[in-house]
Amino acid sequence: MADDLTPAAGDGDPAAVQRRVEAVLLGGPRRFTRLQVCEKAGVPLERAMSLWRALGFATVPDDAVVFTESDVEALRMTDELMYRGILEPDLATATARMLGQHLSRLAEWYVHVLRDVLAANPELLADERQLGRFVEQLVPNLERMQSFAWRRHLAAYAGRALAATEDLESRSQVVGFADMVGFTTFTRHSDEEALVDVVDRFDMMTAEVVAENHGRIVKMLGDEVLFVADDPVHGARIALALLERAAADDALPLLRAGLAYGRVLSRFGDVYGSTVNIASRLTSVARPGTVLVDRPLGDVLIELREEFSVRHRRPVSVRGYSRLKHSVLRRAGDPQPSLVESVQQRAADLLGLSEFDADDAADGYEDDEPPAIALEPDDSPLPRRSRSGKPRSGRDKPERGKKRRR
Repeated sequence: MADDLTPAAGDGDPAAVQRRVEAVLLGGPRRFTRLQVCEKAGVPLERAMSLWRALGFATVPDDAVVFTESDVEALRMTDELMYRGILEPDLATATARMLGQHLSRLAEWYVHVLRDVLAANPELLADERQLGRFVEQLVPNLERMQSFAWRRHLAAYAGRALAATEDLESRSQVVGFADMVGFTTFTRHSDEEALVDVVDRFDMMTAEVVAENHGRIVKMLGDEVLFVADDPVHGARIALALLERAAADDALPLLRAGLAYGRVLSRFGDVYGSTVNIASRLTSVARPGTVLVDRPLGDVLIELREEFSVRHRRPVSVRGYSRLKHSVLRRAGDPQPSLVESVQQRAADLLGLSEFDADDAADGYEDDEPPAIALEPDDSPLPRRSRSGKPRSGRDKPERGKKRRR
């Protein structure tokens, strides 16, 4: 944090600023080594260091004075929860790891906000006491906002979880991916300000659409979002709304999306399983502005003809799935593909091309990342190569008993 808040030369003592800010954020000065913390909290060193590393903090030497009274209290509280049987040791470590990963990103964002405020008010850096008072006022407000959001999400999830009759860790859900087409090319030809604007617009739009349609964002993956929904209809509405909102915003690239429906393993806010993999593969072969769904989800949505249009497509080969059955999802009443587009798609199917390849051939669209059409491994022996290094075709081989003319 010292690097992020170090003032420019002549604006004050960097060490004094660092001490002042740390004292506010850590709840007091650094007073203890890790051995002293463990002794005061009554917790074995090995258990304490396991939790410390799980939170994402670096291991420090035994004689380094880096811990505060707050560290002692937190360690004592965690050990008490384990002693009472509320948290198993392995679960406590996993929980610490999850908290460390998510809160470190939140802390980074807070520091960026603080940097912007200090850049706009350089006089704060000239006086460490004034800076300390500012941080003392800012941090509690951020904590209250964070606590409010956490409690609201906790209440919403607890309400669903306590009413559910199925296993919470493994249940049927819609998993969806949506990513910005041509984003890598955009980053190569844009400055940082334009990149930040696009990312912020994408994040804001995604958060609004997913929340409005009763879904949950699992994580943002740069130019891509991973979301889940308990209801197939909600998942379909999210994907279609994301594409429509992006298409209506001139500042955003087009999106493409893939959805799958099935059993999903949920663990500490993340999701795993073949349903997640299928949704990702479908996204990689979707055309810009198109939503692809797997066959189980398509079979559910095809019954809702008043809201959705589902058109089955020939199976596609993607990494891990040699013949993945899928469908194209649209809103009911949306214009259907023209005869030319249908013929192009039919030709692409016959040639074994993906949805994205057909669009490339029709529109001359060039993406910076070639679509992944990973076929199943071919176990047949590799063709022999000629001296030039090129594979020999059957016509290149001389007939038996005959000599090739020189």
